Amino acid sequence: MMTSVETDLIRVLADPLRLQIVNLLSHETLCTTHLVEETGARQTNLSNHLRVLREAGVVETEPCGRYTYYKLRPDVIARLADQFADLAESARTAADNKRACS
Repeated sequence: MMTSVETDLIRVLADPLRLQIVNLLSHETLCTTHLVEETGARQTNLSNHLRVLREAGVVETEPCGRYTYYKLRPDVIARLADQFADLAESARTAADNKRACS
């Protein structure tokens, strides 16, 4: 069963721009400037989405001079993937279980 943490994480990743950011960060560590260029989003909008991702624990920051780099936390994504794998396995098993109607 998914916990409220996993449910919250799914909501965070349900936003198309945040999912695009996560996809980009799965390939390399990027600064805000790179993410603006790659997504076409306005800097303020992007910063708000990055804050949500950071607060959810999906990304972490790395200051580098006047820039802030963002990198994906693969452990968080892996935990969510494990939860979905468990859900899929449960669904396979449940296919043989049918509750009788009364």
